[in-house]
Amino acid sequence: MAGGWSKDGDVQQQIDDSISDELERARSALPHGESAAFCSECDEPIPEARRQAVPGVQLCLACQAERDKQQVQRGFNRRGSKDSQLR
Repeated sequence: MAGGWSKDGDVQQQIDDSISDELERARSALPHGESAAFCSECDEPIPEARRQAVPGVQLCLACQAERDKQQVQRGFNRRGSKDSQLR
């Protein structure tokens, strides 16, 4: 069911596009390449299990957890509906 000027399926297409964009952003943030033996921030050794689980890892678990806390989640409203603009 379309509403206004939109065509059938537009809402689902917006949802799918939002999910695809977020997946692409998340995948681009993943480390890749050769894993480091020592953390690039604190020089502590990175456990072998972590290096094998996350290829290209450069940070120890403590430094990665701290960096994750500092990251800001950003998003936007594709629809721009009146209800979402009033919040």
